[in-house]
Amino acid sequence: MTAPSRPEPADTTAGLQLDAYLPYRLSVASNAVSRLIARAYEDRFGLSIPQWRLICVLAEDGPMNQSALVSRTGMDKVTVSRAAQGLAKRHLLERSQNDQDGRSHVVALSLEGVRLHAEIAPLALAYEAALISGLDPSEVALLKRLLMRLQAAAGVLAGERGEAG
Repeated sequence: MTAPSRPEPADTTAGLQLDAYLPYRLSVASNAVSRLIARAYEDRFGLSIPQWRLICVLAEDGPMNQSALVSRTGMDKVTVSRAAQGLAKRHLLERSQNDQDGRSHVVALSLEGVRLHAEIAPLALAYEAALISGLDPSEVALLKRLLMRLQAAAGVLAGERGEAG
């Protein structure tokens, strides 16, 4: 595999202005939204953001092993493992031996986990609706497309498989 191409340094005569720097704006916006939602999930359901992500992914995609969860959620192995352990302690996840690889486990939502997802999903959708209420539907669609393209471009620059576009 060839090394990913790195961008050439930009002309810095104008200087870096943090508030106009897109990666900074994305990070600040993401952190603000995450803090808002994390408080709601923690206060009402006792869940961390990583735990909620696992519940949501398992509700959507069904049972999977840890490496698939890492790939699907974009979280690191340790974060996924800790989130899964916390959910298992609360009986929201069930672990079973992986038939394809005896060294790993497959996790799935328990009946309690399915019930909790059904309770939280409407709250998640309500937060999303409130966050995008000032945008036209076409702006929301464009924002989603642009975010996917930025994510793909970051993956390409990091040397991950796939193409930006």
